[in-house]
Amino acid sequence: MRILIVAATSFEVDSLKSIVEGRTQDSELPTIDFLITGAGMVATSFALGKHLATNKYDLAINLGIAGSFDRSIALGDVVEIDEDTIAELGAEDDEDFITIDKLGFGESSFKSTYALPAQFNLRKTNAITVNTVHGNEASIYKLGSRINAQIESMEGAAFFYACRQMGMPCMQIRAVSNYVEKRNRDAWQIGLAIKNLNTFALELVKSEWLIK
Repeated sequence: MRILIVAATSFEVDSLKSIVEGRTQDSELPTIDFLITGAGMVATSFALGKHLATNKYDLAINLGIAGSFDRSIALGDVVEIDEDTIAELGAEDDEDFITIDKLGFGESSFKSTYALPAQFNLRKTNAITVNTVHGNEASIYKLGSRINAQIESMEGAAFFYACRQMGMPCMQIRAVSNYVEKRNRDAWQIGLAIKNLNTFALELVKSEWLIK
């Protein structure tokens, strides 16, 4: 099986990458390539579309850290995103927001096309993808009244969209580094989230499920 690991930044997957590249002859691992896209939807869509135009894979996996609206998800937890929405794509109508879907100009929600088997026991969640990470109580409340999102990132829905356009099976795995709230860097757990994400990702790529 040939797998593409997609991440916005190298530090999110450095640990996994160093292990994979150090075991190039390891029969326990499938063929794995890494694509670092840069942060945000525009960078992700362009980098992924360009790469997939000349490279073929059996599966693309988006790995990264994220914020959580859902306080029942502990900092450091790894989750599987099965649906992701571009939250800001649409138009304002005074206090109301009209999605791109309702405007009739496109779609804003995209889904995973590859699911983890039950043996991995990851919580399935929904997410939003944004250009501006939320850090204002009023905007968080306003968003919550419109979309019941659990996870927030800057790339996920763009990854799903690009993979769908290229006919590429895809899935998204993220680790929670912080809660979506007024910016509070002292409470962030980026190191823990990255450690847990890479530990899980290594378990995943070494599993019999992917070694076919």
